[in-house]
Order: sequence, then C-alpha cells, then structure tokens
Amino acid sequence: MGQAKDIKKAANFIQEADVLSFHAGAGMGVDSGLPDFRGNNGFWKAYPAFEKLDLNFMELANPRWFVRDPQLAWGFYGHRLNMYRATQPHAGFHILKKWADTKSFPSFIFTSNVDGHFQKAGFKDVHVYECHGSINHLQCNDFCCTDIWQNESDITVDEETCRSSEAFPRCPHCGAVARPNILMFGDSMWLPERSRQQMERYLSHMKAMDGKKLVIVELGAGTAIPTVRWESMQYNATVIRINLRESSIEKGHIGLALPALEALRAIDEHVQNS
Repeated sequence: MGQAKDIKKAANFIQEADVLSFHAGAGMGVDSGLPDFRGNNGFWKAYPAFEKLDLNFMELANPRWFVRDPQLAWGFYGHRLNMYRATQPHAGFHILKKWADTKSFPSFIFTSNVDGHFQKAGFKDVHVYECHGSINHLQCNDFCCTDIWQNESDITVDEETCRSSEAFPRCPHCGAVARPNILMFGDSMWLPERSRQQMERYLSHMKAMDGKKLVIVELGAGTAIPTVRWESMQYNATVIRINLRESSIEKGHIGLALPALEALRAIDEHVQNS
C-alpha cells in the first residue's frame, strides 16, 4: 500500500515540476536486456570465459590490458560495444522523453552509463552528461594526441574465448592501439575533454534552473560506485529514487524498490490519468 501511495506522489511531483532531470546508473539498462554485473557471479554469467581466467569486472575494466593483451581488452569492450549497439533502450527511456517534452525547460541526463542509450532513445547529445565517458568514442592508448573520435569500428569477438580478432581499432595518427574513451579503474590516461564539455553544459543548465521547481528521477544507481546517487542529492530538488535493491533515501524524497521500467510505467499511468 505504501509503495502505491509513493507512486502516486511521484506522479504528482513530476506533473508539478518546472523542470525534470534524469540521473541513471547501470540498473537502468537491465530492463533492456543488458547483463547485471552486480557481483562476480553476475559478471561471470555474462562472460564465462573470464571466470576461467579468474578475472572480474574491476580487473578487466583496466587500461593495462590494452598494452598487455589488446585482443583480450577488445574482446571485453568489443563484446560490450556490439551488445549495446544491438540492444534497443526499453520503453522506460521513452516515458522519460515524453515527460521531458511536456516541460518548458529541457531535461538534462546525468549518467554513469557508457552505452549511449539515452541518445539512442531520442535525447539530444547536448543534454547528456556521461560522467564516465562513452564506449562510442575512442582515444589513442599511447597518448600521442588528445583527439577523441567516434567509434565506427566493427569488432569481431570469439564468443567462446571472449577475445577479439586482430582487427581492433587503431589510432589514425600513430597506428597504436586505440581504446574506448571511458574512465576505467586505475586509469590515469583517460582523456576527459569530451565529458568535461558535457559537464560544463550540465552545470550551466542546473545553475540556470536554480529557483525553479526541480524534480530529479534517479534510476538504477547503486551504492557500490555512488557517483550518481551523490550527484542527485546536490540540488534543491525532490528526488525520486528508483532502485530495486537500494531504494533508501532521506525524508522528503521518494524511494521506490522497483525495477526501472516497472516503476516508470506505474508512475506514467497516474500521470496520464490525472
């Protein structure tokens, strides 16, 4: 009963808001069919070849592999790239876009996801801040330049071994191995310029919205890497936290212990019927 009441309250907040902001973590993509990498078991279920090598997500998401074993590195990131390209964002993305389109002010996206699915769902790139970078962009792993370019490579990955062919992306300037423009673990070589420009647009927008009735819808952002959750609480705003496992939030906000798509559909039903 309490959850139903909170869903209705969330719908009222969304309707009454002057501006909406959407903050998303990895849990947002699960309803699109993307793997849940929560814990080693979830990761190894998606990548059994890496369980045999006793490599977990944090160990693989490290730039050292692009030097030591680029076929292993691009097996991991190439598989993710192909999966993100082949996957359509779930209907919840389109519900958010529909809500955003009812407001006089644009909605900004703050996301730790690197898949580009908000843009794929129709949000303008200038309204998206990807704080950890994007798998759809590349940089030189030898740091020969500060260029960041679109990832248009087709990467073949052996499903059994999770290794790529030798035709992985290379820097157009020096021929060295290219890597995704993503902030990895233990990463001192990430080029942050693209994300920095996104951040400046985002912060400028949020500053301009000061004094407006702001509602932040936070989706699938956990506590293991709390970047998104921390960002959501930085503003004079009502936060609607949607998280199946970790929905707790301070008094005055709303926490919904539901998957993203289920929660968005339930809220939208009230939005449409009121």
